[in-house]
Amino acid sequence: MSHSEDIYENQRVTDKRMTDSQRTGERAESNTGSKVRSERVALLLLSALLAAAAVVIYRLSFAHFQTNKNLQILKDENEALRENLTEKLSELSSCTSEQLIRPKPAEAKTTGLCPTCELDWDQHGGSCFYFSSNKLTWNQSRSDCKGRGADLVQINSKEEQRFLENKVGEKMTSYNDMFWIGLTDSKEEGRWLWVDDSPLNTSLSFWCKAEPDNWTEENPAGEDCARMGLINQEYPCWWDRSCDLPQRSICEKAAKTG
Repeated sequence: MSHSEDIYENQRVTDKRMTDSQRTGERAESNTGSKVRSERVALLLLSALLAAAAVVIYRLSFAHFQTNKNLQILKDENEALRENLTEKLSELSSCTSEQLIRPKPAEAKTTGLCPTCELDWDQHGGSCFYFSSNKLTWNQSRSDCKGRGADLVQINSKEEQRFLENKVGEKMTSYNDMFWIGLTDSKEEGRWLWVDDSPLNTSLSFWCKAEPDNWTEENPAGEDCARMGLINQEYPCWWDRSCDLPQRSICEKAAKTG
């Protein structure tokens, strides 16, 4: 090989090596750039996740704080109610069981929350009951009750019905000696209303067997008022009857306290 050829060959090899080295550098630079971009994307994602986690933690912490605050408020209210109830029960403890069941107003006065009724009235729960001795029509009986600051009785519980059953059973003197109560369907047949115009709760009705029957043989207008009484040794259930028939009655008003 001549000297000039040798120089050319060396130059060619050198150029080839420089080209290969340049390509290797470009590839390395490209790989480095891709790695940096991947790291930046990962860092951004991590930052977003951390921010989202911080928001969730804040909201949970706030909800926990609010729950604890509400719980404390409820505890304070419950404690206040408990103390108030304890105070009321303490006042009621001064009432004897005899006063609560069947008071005698003519005797010593009561104080605090003890319920009291006037003379000739029977006390039960928070109400006073008057069992009349004179016989009047239903409307007249209601007027008589109002004149006493009361109204014809409304029966709102089984316990009240049982109390009245016992009292009526004690006070009846004959087969037909019954008592008007504050129930009528005079406004609309079959729609029984109490004296305050509230409808009769069918789950708290105490009609006798086959009642009400709106019997018209005695009065063509039928039977639009309710009475209770003891017949043939049955419990004192309810019977419908002509409102114009004179009967005894039961008045009711709220018992006094203090």
